[in-house]
Amino acid sequence: MLSTGRSERVAGPRRRRDHEVVDFSGLQRDQDGVVARRQLIGEGLSPTVVAKLVRRGDLVPLHPGVYVDHNGPPTWQQHAWAAVLHAWPSALCLGSALRAAEGPGRRDRATRQIHVAIDGERRLHDVPGVVVHRMTGFGGRVQWNTGPPRVRYDESVLDVAAGARSDLDAVATLADAVGARRTTAARLLGRLRARKRIARREWLEAVLSDVAEGTCSVLEHSYQSRVVRPHGLPQGSLQAPSRATSGRVYRDVDHPELGLKVELDGRLFHTATQDRDRDLERDLDAAVDGAAATVRLGFGQAHERACSTAAKLGAVMNRLGWSGQAHPCPACATERDAAA
Repeated sequence: MLSTGRSERVAGPRRRRDHEVVDFSGLQRDQDGVVARRQLIGEGLSPTVVAKLVRRGDLVPLHPGVYVDHNGPPTWQQHAWAAVLHAWPSALCLGSALRAAEGPGRRDRATRQIHVAIDGERRLHDVPGVVVHRMTGFGGRVQWNTGPPRVRYDESVLDVAAGARSDLDAVATLADAVGARRTTAARLLGRLRARKRIARREWLEAVLSDVAEGTCSVLEHSYQSRVVRPHGLPQGSLQAPSRATSGRVYRDVDHPELGLKVELDGRLFHTATQDRDRDLERDLDAAVDGAAATVRLGFGQAHERACSTAAKLGAVMNRLGWSGQAHPCPACATERDAAA
């Protein structure tokens, strides 16, 4: 898609020298109306002619040496092309690569700040609206035939999940990718294991292994280690696995003496991770109020709000006849401060 040699066509037609015509409409079409000064000069326009086109308003600067062919508000795609051309050779990465792959429907990714990757050996300063990332193994991780070039989808999903602000946000990134059928948990797991260095490696590998194998052991471990044991709750007994129509397995924690069952929901669900988390929290609140004797917990309850979950489960168990008391753990004050 992108070339820097003299075979490029650049947008026009525009006259040069006496009566020669330079046609740069092909490049204009291929790059959504965005062109770089070096491309125009490489095609045969003189620096004087390029400067004249800028003065006349035929080309409007977006970054130093990068122009768009109109004076209206640039689209996200045009900002993306401008960022890539500014840092060339470069490619969209992180959320910008996902936005380019997923299309304009994902407005949550359509930020004005464009993330681009360059080879790890290069040095390049950011410009307003563009964040440059140095990437090891850059060339082999890029799809050069897309417009604009971008880091491959699976690689970008892992990068975004690894850099997520919270475990729930990381799960949401994986959920969106797998739920939209743009990739699979097994494929992501394979790419993850091929990476030499990545943040959150062990946790991401455990979650993806669960999804690929149809289990939820990561969630089970978090439930026991973050919710139950630190707060002195009864552990209950794990029931035999049950398989849903989707093929995923859910393990129930049964408290027959209380008539209470805790179901751990480790599914990845497309685009609605945060909404699903709110639904699960409402179910837990309903159990506190006595409207249910079965509660279903997900990653948000076990990872993000373990202390709050323990307090609510303790209240449910007290209502059903448990004579003990949930007690605070060292992390309770930190979670309480974060929620304030």
